[in-house]
Amino acid sequence: MRKLTYYVSATIDGFIATEDGSVDFFPVGGDHSPAIIAQYPETLPTKVRQVFGLDRKPCQNFDTVVMGRKTHDFGVRTGTSSPYAHLRQFVVSRTLPEAPDPDVELIDGDPLARIRELKREKGLGIWLCGGGELAQTLLPEIDQILLKLYPIVLGTGRPLFGAGAALPEPTRFRVLTSRVFEDGVAFIKYSRVR
Repeated sequence: MRKLTYYVSATIDGFIATEDGSVDFFPVGGDHSPAIIAQYPETLPTKVRQVFGLDRKPCQNFDTVVMGRKTHDFGVRTGTSSPYAHLRQFVVSRTLPEAPDPDVELIDGDPLARIRELKREKGLGIWLCGGGELAQTLLPEIDQILLKLYPIVLGTGRPLFGAGAALPEPTRFRVLTSRVFEDGVAFIKYSRVR
């Protein structure tokens, strides 16, 4: 069965973006970027992959990406409605009247049921790239978390797992690997304890 992996950047106080969705406060560059890109090259947008000459490199971890509407809208604001054309793309939204791009599939029903279907298909992993509200909804199916933890305190913003109802019980993960880079970014791989 395929795994659903939530791969995301966060501040040490648990925010993935400002209230308005900006991620400009995350520093670009540093020594963490080349190491993580080498390990997860398919998580770069298609246009960025082309710049780095990675567009001919086959996907090694994920062949599918799932994102919420707000995360997809961020890509639209930066000039693309199909940010990960090298992957099978899904946008979860109950407000979009139709798929935002011919290369993007719309999940307008139960996202948990659709993810369960996708996990039963053959293929590489499924990458949940955001946002926090969707991560909270899909938490029962999240198998791994790849967390780029930046040494920043934001104070307020969009939380890592949304701000919804309390869980019936804690969801436990264990650290598989961790690395702290010279630029202060910690990269932590968690696996769900079942």
